[in-house]
Amino acid sequence: MASLQDIRHRIKSVTSTKQITSAMNMVATSRLRHAKEAANANAPYAKKVIEVVQEVAANAGQDFSHPLLETHPEGKRLVFVVTADKGLAGAYSSNACKAAQALAEDKEDTDFFIVGRKGNVYFKNRGYHIVKTHTGISEKPQFEHARTIALELIDLYQSGAYREVQMVYTEFISAINCVPRVQRVLPLAVEAGEQTGTHAEYIYEPDAATVLGFLLPQYLYTTIYAAQLQSAASELSSRMNAMSNATDNATELIGALNLHYNKVRQAGITTELNEIVAGAEGLK
Repeated sequence: MASLQDIRHRIKSVTSTKQITSAMNMVATSRLRHAKEAANANAPYAKKVIEVVQEVAANAGQDFSHPLLETHPEGKRLVFVVTADKGLAGAYSSNACKAAQALAEDKEDTDFFIVGRKGNVYFKNRGYHIVKTHTGISEKPQFEHARTIALELIDLYQSGAYREVQMVYTEFISAINCVPRVQRVLPLAVEAGEQTGTHAEYIYEPDAATVLGFLLPQYLYTTIYAAQLQSAASELSSRMNAMSNATDNATELIGALNLHYNKVRQAGITTELNEIVAGAEGLK
């Protein structure tokens, strides 16, 4: 049976852990609000970019070509996956990594481009080839980060080494629900939007094909930035839930330890009283 001193040390240790998890829960909750606002604010812009690209594509003509639309049948598959830099976020990173790993049917035919230390460790330990890693940007992504990543992906794709680039990120649905998503980002699949009776006519300068050629990289920047914002909100919500559950579990454990402490203390007092009574009876 554990001594009273051992139990007191355990209670003190769990109490310290509870203070840490409670503080992390409050920090994640505060950051989640800002991350959710950023993701929601970016959504209309990302949607509008897609509409504009489709609108221009409808006027670019069937003969339009662009390096981001070309296919490379002989290349490998590149998987771009967004994970967390830090742990204590539940199954957020592992779920994204598992979704990305499911795309790698053949290790020799698949390379990885990773955002976040957790993803880097996950795939490195499993022997996958990692061509590039970005760290320190998972919680607070900026558009410039997305632009840098997109340009690196474009360079890798245009080298002809890859036939496609698949992106794996985590979509933020609610504070308690985040789902890994898979989306092909290269080659770009741009389809002309439907033209209705209220379709507006635009004048393009110099022409629709040139404008579309300029917009396609912007479209990729926006797509990656939107995915990073969704992943950041998902990471923070997962950490908030994990720390909330850890705090609740610590509270329950402290209650159980206090009850056990009182029982052991009472048993010790009872034993001492019995010894005193026995000693008094022996002196008679």
